[in-house]
Amino acid sequence: MTINRTPLALGLATTLLLGACAPITSYTNAEASRNVTLDTSTTRVDLHFAPGSAQLSPGDAARLRGLAATGAIGAADHVTVAAAGTPYLAEQRIGAVSSVLLHYGIVVTGAQLSNMPQNHALVEVMRTLVTLPPCPNWSKRPQPDYANQSSSNFACSTETNLGLMVANPTDLASARTLGPVAGQPATAAVQRYLADKVTPLPSSATASPFASAAGTATAAAPTTGSQ
Repeated sequence: MTINRTPLALGLATTLLLGACAPITSYTNAEASRNVTLDTSTTRVDLHFAPGSAQLSPGDAARLRGLAATGAIGAADHVTVAAAGTPYLAEQRIGAVSSVLLHYGIVVTGAQLSNMPQNHALVEVMRTLVTLPPCPNWSKRPQPDYANQSSSNFACSTETNLGLMVANPTDLASARTLGPVAGQPATAAVQRYLADKVTPLPSSATASPFASAAGTATAAAPTTGSQ
């Protein structure tokens, strides 16, 4: 009896080729995130004022300075102050708190709260924290990847360095509003360029203010030789 093995071999080869080209579904990037994450914590500080006065009590003023000096309240935090009293008195009390924190580079924002206890002020400190990704991340097996997926450790160092060096973590959530810029110097430079009146650069002979001094020093330097 003759057995034809050609169709069987062809089918097995086709199966192996298709399996090698099929996407690998045993690993996904969702298994281990490589991005920094932001978390927010909120702290509230209750302050007291003398009745009808915008003067902080000595104890609360010292406590507020201590929180700022130790970093419990920082310049990168979003600090909101609300005070009780008439609109004018509340504004004065917010200003008193602001003046204490401003010595530490902390800028506050005034707010209004209902049902505020008399002669009190509430300081709300919202801080954004950066959580680094779990790096290095070698959770993906080092095997040939015919689906062309990136390594599980791809971009780990970039995200970690970003999280470590950012000065204000809130900048990772939203960009800052640009302030006013001096447009006149830039406009004047463009006008000089268009009018072909660009200021020439100084020549190499006069570029350094030490050129003549260096030549004089060299000429005056004593020479050594046989007497």
